[in-house]
Amino acid sequence: MRKLVLLLTILAVLIATGISIAQEEETFALTIMHTNDTHAAHAPNGDGDGGAAIQAAVINQIRAEVENSILLDAGDRFSGTLFHTVHLGADQVQVMNAMGYDAMALGNHEFDNGDDVLAAFIDGVEFPVLAANLDLTNSAELTGKVLPHAVIEVNGQQIGVIGLVTADTVEIANPGENVIFSADYAPVANAAAAELTEQGVNKIVLLTHTGYGVDETFIANLENIDIVLGGHSHTLFSNQNAGAAGDYPVEFETAAGSVIYYGQSGANTLYLGRMDVEFDAAGMVVSAEGDSIFLSRYITPDETLAAVVADLDEEVVALREQPTGASTDVVLVGNRNVCRIEECPLGNLIADAMRAHTGAQIAIMNSGGIRADVDAGEITAGDLLTVQPFGNLLATFEITGENLIAALENGVSRVVVGEGNVVARSDLSGRFPQVSGIRYTFDPSQEAGSRIVSVEIDNGDGTFSPIDPAATYSVVSNGFVRQGGDGYTVFAESAIAPYDFGAVDWEVTRDYFVSLGTITEDMIAVQGRITMTGATLAPLE
Repeated sequence: MRKLVLLLTILAVLIATGISIAQEEETFALTIMHTNDTHAAHAPNGDGDGGAAIQAAVINQIRAEVENSILLDAGDRFSGTLFHTVHLGADQVQVMNAMGYDAMALGNHEFDNGDDVLAAFIDGVEFPVLAANLDLTNSAELTGKVLPHAVIEVNGQQIGVIGLVTADTVEIANPGENVIFSADYAPVANAAAAELTEQGVNKIVLLTHTGYGVDETFIANLENIDIVLGGHSHTLFSNQNAGAAGDYPVEFETAAGSVIYYGQSGANTLYLGRMDVEFDAAGMVVSAEGDSIFLSRYITPDETLAAVVADLDEEVVALREQPTGASTDVVLVGNRNVCRIEECPLGNLIADAMRAHTGAQIAIMNSGGIRADVDAGEITAGDLLTVQPFGNLLATFEITGENLIAALENGVSRVVVGEGNVVARSDLSGRFPQVSGIRYTFDPSQEAGSRIVSVEIDNGDGTFSPIDPAATYSVVSNGFVRQGGDGYTVFAESAIAPYDFGAVDWEVTRDYFVSLGTITEDMIAVQGRITMTGATLAPLE
């Protein structure tokens, strides 16, 4: 009898243990670490926060804590610091391989330096580079290198990852003419997800480099996708930061009634996104939580990545520290939250430099080409290359007043008026025009295409005259804008006698600053070149 009882007890334990094991096998916990819009910010910022070595330290700690993890990037690794100016993506190969990225989506800035530079980067990295909305059939450089999706195996489980890149890349970067972009984001993503599902993959992450404002318009139409990690708009979602756009993660309900969890973590290697996801046996998300982790200066940097960055920096130092002979008594503001929506000091100075160099009546500078402030003190070549990192050539041409007004309409077309008739300083467009030789007023409460209220031409004696739509004016911009970048198609189609092979932009700025000697506060005073009416601009935080 005792033997029977003992056998029954053992059997019960085995059955209970088996059920417990089966229940554990029914769920799968995955920690997704993600970055976006790092823009070659490998070194810490001026406060000592951020950078690749601190990011790597946090990644290593998370990997040590959890059983299953992946590391993803939502694009725009290229452009923004001298690391990219000097190394043209070879820096990213070293940094990303050393960190152990599992996949990334292309961003628009990956196309800044042409398809051959991008191809070399893809050849160098040890993970798949993704963009499902590209047709590369006729691209000699990129055919077969960019994948629509990939499958990452984690502890016996298959994780599908899909990439999307903004279709605006045609206008805001320099892809080859044989690279074809689709803006049908949801249908393209759904087709890729269907392919993965047919392969038996039931856990799918979508990386979008399309911007949060665009993402939220199509996420509800996605199918078979569990997680969306975004980029392009530099949006920070966080449960800790008071200035965040919202809590992390964001929850979206799809048309089918399922929930998609969304994350995006700022920019410039200041945050690492972490999303802890639990899937059931069918691949449905049971729970998702996490945050954007601030990469604080108080975190001990990873020694391996610190050494990688130091090696890369050796070639940058000489260029960074080269004095220009100019200096400034005040900070020259080039912040995107200022220059992409209103008249700003660096916008004025750069546009003035272009006009002084060429003698053109008017200068148009896209604010997306102004990337940073210049601190007070001696101005180095590194300062200016950080502000203007793309190496664009000046372009001169003539244009009618009517077409110039059309260009300005394009420049203010992406300004969004929100609740309370307030224009926020987020999701701003780099096409916003900084100018010299003219002043203009716009009303963002009107429909795009009908926002320019007035345009006046500088007569050169302190007076201004209304623009004459029938007259012809001489204009200087950069080659990117003249050839239709940032939506300035009117320049590409209607420019008269264009010449796109002038001096390098940052060198023109350097020479102008040298001519000024020391830049003083009165030199950067707002001059009324750009005026907004019909709406209120949100204050700077």
